[in-house]
Amino acid sequence: MEIEIFAFLAIFILIASGGLILFYRERVIQRLSAAIAQNQERGNLTKTIQQSGFSLAGVASHLDKVIPKSQAEIGVTQQRLIRAGYRTENAIKVFNSVKLVVPVALCAAVFFSGQGRSFFLYIGAAGLGYLLPDFWLGKAIKGRQSKVRRGLPDVLDLLVICIEAGLSLDQATKRTTEELMKAQPALCDELNIVVLEQRAGRPRADCWKHLADRTDVDSLRNLVSVLIQSEQFGTSIAKTLRIHSDTLRTQRIQQVEEMAAKTTVKLVFPLVLFIFPSLFLVVLGPALITMSDSFKVFSQ
Repeated sequence: MEIEIFAFLAIFILIASGGLILFYRERVIQRLSAAIAQNQERGNLTKTIQQSGFSLAGVASHLDKVIPKSQAEIGVTQQRLIRAGYRTENAIKVFNSVKLVVPVALCAAVFFSGQGRSFFLYIGAAGLGYLLPDFWLGKAIKGRQSKVRRGLPDVLDLLVICIEAGLSLDQATKRTTEELMKAQPALCDELNIVVLEQRAGRPRADCWKHLADRTDVDSLRNLVSVLIQSEQFGTSIAKTLRIHSDTLRTQRIQQVEEMAAKTTVKLVFPLVLFIFPSLFLVVLGPALITMSDSFKVFSQ
């Protein structure tokens, strides 16, 4: 009986849905045409964005040719951009274009603000605009290096787990980048480049040396030297990584303790400049008022 009821309901639903489709045929066609037109508009929008991106890249390349630069300067700037995480081909062109546009924008801001009566203001605005991109790039490099430095112990722990589970160092590096990409994106991005270089056929030691040169982090450079020595002398990589991870955590604890010990010295200046004058005013203020009143009485 239950099977018959179920079959009857299924047939009824199919017949009803077919009738609704036939009844609302025109409306269904309108919805389909609207969805197709929307997808076409999205495709046109994507093409427009891509074309504007190419045009911006062309503008950046033209602006980059305005200021002549030596190959050494270009190499240093490109290396700094790579350390900040910008590895695209147009990154250095965009950066040099920004260094040209920002001084002009600041000079224009000084002119339209009505404060541009002195020529030194324009010189200061141009110099500040030329140095601001370098300052921002330095901050970006330090921020990325701090992220790499903080995420290194966690990555080493997972590497040790993967190696002890039976994976090789290359496979463990690949698995670590896949597992910790959301938690430690900066360091996993750099390790992913190591994996790609190893797939391309470069020796393992050269790939890890390139990692140390790209990031310029002391702890990561020490790790690379430890891995190379471990590979040369045939020692256990898992044990080496575990010892290095414990060393990094100990160094982090020591750095925190050092920062905590420096707070007593750093608190001297706020105490002398802000807290002590307020205490003197509260403690000695009433006494000074009483003394001034008594001197007025004696003078009368």
